[in-house]
Amino acid sequence: MSVTENADTSAVLPGWVEGTPRSLTPRLRLVLLVLLAAQFMLAVDFSILNVALPTIGEDLGFSLANLQWIATAFALCAAGFTLLFGRIGDLFGRRRLFLGGLAVLGLASLAGGLAPNPEVLIVARIFQGLATAAVTPAGLSLLTTSFPEGPMRDKALGLNGALMSAGFTTGAILGGLLTDLLSWRWSFLINVPVALVVLLVAPSVIRESRPTERPRLDAPGALSVTLGLLAVVFGLTQAGERGWTSATARGAIAAGVILLLVFYAVERRHPAPLVPVTVLRRHSVVWGNVAGLIAFLTETSLVFLLTLYLQKVLGFSPLAAGLSFGVLGAGTVVGGSTAPRVIGRIGTRSTLIVGGLLQAVSTFALLGLGTTTGSSLSLLLITTFTGGIGNMLVIVGFMVTATSGLPDHEQGLATGLATMTQQIGITMGTPIMSAVATAQISEAAASAVLHGITVAITVNAVIVLMGVAAVLLFIRKQAAVQAG
Repeated sequence: MSVTENADTSAVLPGWVEGTPRSLTPRLRLVLLVLLAAQFMLAVDFSILNVALPTIGEDLGFSLANLQWIATAFALCAAGFTLLFGRIGDLFGRRRLFLGGLAVLGLASLAGGLAPNPEVLIVARIFQGLATAAVTPAGLSLLTTSFPEGPMRDKALGLNGALMSAGFTTGAILGGLLTDLLSWRWSFLINVPVALVVLLVAPSVIRESRPTERPRLDAPGALSVTLGLLAVVFGLTQAGERGWTSATARGAIAAGVILLLVFYAVERRHPAPLVPVTVLRRHSVVWGNVAGLIAFLTETSLVFLLTLYLQKVLGFSPLAAGLSFGVLGAGTVVGGSTAPRVIGRIGTRSTLIVGGLLQAVSTFALLGLGTTTGSSLSLLLITTFTGGIGNMLVIVGFMVTATSGLPDHEQGLATGLATMTQQIGITMGTPIMSAVATAQISEAAASAVLHGITVAITVNAVIVLMGVAAVLLFIRKQAAVQAG
C-alpha cells in the first residue's frame, strides 16, 4: 500500500500544501475532531434506546407488538439508503450532504425528545435513520479524501473505527444512565447540542468536495438497490421477531434478493452506474466488505446475547448489564488505537487474520459461562476485552482494505459500500443470533436460557472463523507500510 497524495485534497482541506504531510497539522486535527464527533454520535444512536424501550412504551402507550418499530424504523432507513446517499454525496457535494444530514439529525432528535405520541416518535426515528444514511458515508468520504492513502489515513480510520465501536457500547451504558437518572427523552435530546456544535464548526474547517464533472444519477439502480436493501433488512427484523419460518420474513428477504439481482443487471448496462461493476470486481472491495460485515454482525449480536445472559441468567439489572460492557468499550479503543501500527507492521490482510482469530478465540472462550456470578463475570469481562481488540483490528483493516486503491471520485461509493456493510451487519446480527438462541430455549429456567445462548455463541464464533477463511482465500497479500 503506497503513500500517495490524493488528487482532490486541495478541494477538501483549505491550506493544504503541495506534497504529502507526515504529521497532523492543527487544521487536520480540527477536521479529524469534527468528523469523529459526528461519527461517534451516530454510533451512539444505534444502541442508546435499547435499554429505554420498555420505559418509552409505557410512557407513550406503545403496544408490545409495535415497540420493536422504534428500532426497526431507524434500521430500515439507515441501512436501506446508505449506498444511495453515498453516491449523492459524490455527485452533489459531500460537505453539503454531511451538513444537511446533521441538521436533519438534530431536528429529528429534538422531535423525538419532545414526542407526545408513538406516531411522532416513529417519524422522528425514520428521519434519524435517513440522516444517519446521509452523514455516515459523507463523513467517511471527507475523512478518506482529507488524509492521503497510507499511515495517516490508517490512523484516522483507526480512530474512527474505535470511536464507532466504542459509541455502540457507550450508547448502551448512556441509555441506561439517562433513563434511570433523567428521562428516556434525553436519549434523543443529547444529540441536539452535539449536532449544533459540529454544524457551527464544520463550515469553516471543511470545504466542499465533489467531482468537476457531475454525471447523471442512475435512477433505476438507485431505486432497485434501495428497495432491495429495505426488503432484506425488513425481512431480517421480521425473522428476529417472528422466527425464520415466518412467511413475511422469507417473502421480504426473497424479494430483496431479486431486487438486488435486478440492481446488478442494471449496473452492468447503465452508462453512469450507481456502483460500477469494475469496482465490485475488485477483490479488496468485495472481500474487505465481507470481512467487515462479519465483524459487525458477530460483535453487535454478541452484545445482545451477553445482555440476555446477564439479565436472564445472572439476574443483572439493565443498567448493571450495560455497565458491564465498559470493558468491551475499552477493548475497542485499544484495538482501534493500535490497529494502524499493526497494519503498518504486518499489512491489512494479516491484520484482518490476526484480529479475526483473536475475536474467534475470545468468543469460543465464552462457552465457559455458567450460572454463578463470580467466575462467569470474570470470564466475560476478560474475553469481551480481548474480543473487542480483535474485532476492532478487523474493522479498521476492513475500512482500509475496502477504501484503498480507488480514485478520489469513487471514495464516496467505497465508503458508502463500507457504511452499508456496517449498517446491515449491525441490523442483521441480532435477529440471526436471537433466532438461533430462542430455537434452543425450551423453558424460562436459567439453565435452559444458558443452553440457548451457548449454542448461539458457538454459531457466532464459527461465523468469525468463516470471515478469517474468506480473507485467507480471497484477499491478496499487501506490503506493509511504516506507520510513522
